Amino acid sequence: MLAGTVARLLARRGHSVLALDSDTMPGLAVSLGLGGAADAPAPLADAAERGEDGRWRLKKGVGPVRAVGRYAVAAPDGVKLLQSGKLPAEGTGPIMGSLQAYYKVVHRLPRARTFGNWAIVGDLPAGPRQAAFDWAPYAETFLILAEPTWQSALTARRVARVVRSRRRAATVGVVASKVAGPADVGRVEELVGERVLAAIPADEAVARAERAGAAVLDHATSSPAVRAIERLLDGLMVMEPAGSCTVPDVGSP
Repeated sequence: MLAGTVARLLARRGHSVLALDSDTMPGLAVSLGLGGAADAPAPLADAAERGEDGRWRLKKGVGPVRAVGRYAVAAPDGVKLLQSGKLPAEGTGPIMGSLQAYYKVVHRLPRARTFGNWAIVGDLPAGPRQAAFDWAPYAETFLILAEPTWQSALTARRVARVVRSRRRAATVGVVASKVAGPADVGRVEELVGERVLAAIPADEAVARAERAGAAVLDHATSSPAVRAIERLLDGLMVMEPAGSCTVPDVGSP
């Protein structure tokens, strides 16, 4: 919800926006306003092949620009969405080629001049695994979502340490999510061990939008959560006037 809303708000402010989704569970497409139908199982399957050594590689001629041009989906407000793939009942086997292609594409993104002036917003799944294996090499700012529970907050602390150990130049900020008031923000700060950059309130409008399969930005434009995200974005634009960010979600399952 945060990544999708930030992506669209940036587009409304005049930025060219690329949204990147490496979470194999559905979510970002809905939060962008595309609905669940846009969650393709293996959108980049045709971009990858296996060499004689058995290793995955991008097909000849496929780089970040061509991958976005061929495989990204147009979302509301002009946002482009590129997804790694969604987990089918059979597991990762059927989507492995798409996952490998996505990983290789995002690692070439920082060198692609075409996207030099774009705002890039990524969505990572819960937990430290993708942060540890560098699934967001394009990101200059990491926002780590933490709910006011000890499981979520301690995971956030671990993710923050992983990111800082791998990406020393990156900005890392903790965002308290689903908070009921200042006490919840304080609890997140106490458990994580650092100040919270911003807080997003528990908002029934978000739950209603999710039940309707709609983006909260379309469903409840002036809801408390949307207003909080707008304030967060204002602060980020001061911190990082240009660049990209990613949102590792460490909320409770």
